[in-house]
Amino acid sequence: MPIYTYRCDNCGVQFDRKQKFSDEPLKVCPECQTETLRKVYLPVGIVFKGSGFYATDNRSPSGTDSRHPEEQKSESNQVGEPEKKTKKEDKAEAKDN
Repeated sequence: MPIYTYRCDNCGVQFDRKQKFSDEPLKVCPECQTETLRKVYLPVGIVFKGSGFYATDNRSPSGTDSRHPEEQKSESNQVGEPEKKTKKEDKAEAKDN
């Protein structure tokens, strides 16, 4: 069963109550007997232990692809992407034509 935190808007008293999901929320303050009781939604405490799942997971230490550039080129050619040419190769090709 979850534990809910309640706070009275009238007197300011705050307390925790263990309730079932199906239970109706409390409305009457146990201190001042007014119907000004509300549930308080608190942030959940998260503790990261071990390596976990972080933004840096599944990446190389430098944040780039860890494969050698030649391996990347050969893979891009297998996928059907055209091989990128450098400016020098473009100039040499233009001279030949």
